[in-house]
Amino acid sequence: MPQPFLSAEHICKRFAHHTALTDVSISVPEGRIFGLLGPNGAGKTTLRRIINRITAPDSGTVMLGGHPLQADDVRTIGYLPEERGLYKKMKVGEQALYLARLKGMGRDEARTALYEWFDRFGITSWWNKKLEELSKGMQQKVQFIVTVVHRPRLLIFDEPFSGFDPVNAERLKQEILRLRDEGHTIIFSTHNMASVEEICDEMALINQGQVVLRGNVQEVKRRFSTGDYELLSAADTLPAADTAYTIVSKEQHSAGVRYRLRKADQATLGELLSRLAAQCELRSFSEQLPTMHEIFLRTVSSTQAAPQS
Repeated sequence: MPQPFLSAEHICKRFAHHTALTDVSISVPEGRIFGLLGPNGAGKTTLRRIINRITAPDSGTVMLGGHPLQADDVRTIGYLPEERGLYKKMKVGEQALYLARLKGMGRDEARTALYEWFDRFGITSWWNKKLEELSKGMQQKVQFIVTVVHRPRLLIFDEPFSGFDPVNAERLKQEILRLRDEGHTIIFSTHNMASVEEICDEMALINQGQVVLRGNVQEVKRRFSTGDYELLSAADTLPAADTAYTIVSKEQHSAGVRYRLRKADQATLGELLSRLAAQCELRSFSEQLPTMHEIFLRTVSSTQAAPQS
């Protein structure tokens, strides 16, 4: 696994009548997409603000690139907040150029890079339009470009697909994956669990100010496996009861009968396959891992039900 580029260690943050974060630690590997998940009010926003040096923790340390986070490090971070904040009366190109220069880019360097990004998104004709003339989706594209144009080593995206239609959301997803493949480290914060499955490598789930689940996305899914498998058989020939499995459900399919099976605890996968091959004509067989949405709901529900210390 790549070395962590960003780590937050034992972060605590309290406000007047509210504890936002309690001993929170996360480790974000370099060159990976890290999903920062949690319900509303869980503490995600507070943690993002601490990483961006918008606010400071009461205790704990944030490390970036092997050293404690410093004021100058903000220039190496690109932050796309859910609450977009561009100036509606300014022209798009003028505003993008201004924001790029605030991140340390020279005028010519910024103009060249911005034109490349505008061309990539097919929005070069918007350069001299005022932001208020653009739709919400168009404004989102501009905001994304000014977030990434200075090539920050760390990118933080909060609900980046909000306001996009499916076509443009897919386009943005591909750009995020390309940025990862170029070596950028990305924190991806969202409520859309399908997006987490599609693009995140690692994840942490925060609830009630604490990390309640973390790890590689696929490993987390396997950790929550129920031992369910989907089988497509040519005909309805499986017996109602068997020592290697139980039938959870079955339905007619154009290609045969689709079963959902639950493997018996004492049976190995090899034994299960052997039994099935003897009982039916197998057309397909696959493990049914829970979705991140199911894992999210199950984890949040269990931690909310648990008594608070």
